[in-house]
Amino acid sequence: MSIDIDTARKVAKLARIRVEEAELPALAQELSGILGFMEQLNEVDVEGVEPMTSVTPQRLKRRADVVTDGDIQAQILKNAPDAREGFFAVPKVVE
Repeated sequence: MSIDIDTARKVAKLARIRVEEAELPALAQELSGILGFMEQLNEVDVEGVEPMTSVTPQRLKRRADVVTDGDIQAQILKNAPDAREGFFAVPKVVE
C-alpha cells in the first residue's frame, strides 16, 4: 500500500502534527514503509501459536489477600516533613 502526499497531510492534521510542505513527501514515504511492514507481518503463519503476555515464562510473586490494621502509623509519619496528631500536615492552599 502506498500513501500519497494528500493522505500524509490529512494524517498529520488528524494527529495534530505540524509538518512543513517540503517534509510531506518524506512523511508519505515513511508511512508507506510502516504499512508495508505491517503487510509483511500479516503474511506470517501464526496457526497454533498461543498468545503470550511476556517473553519470559515467569510468574509474579503473590501474597495472601488478608485484611490487617497496618499498625505502622509511626513509621509512615516518620517520613513526613510535618505531622500533627497522627496525620500529615499540609499548608493551606485556598486563598
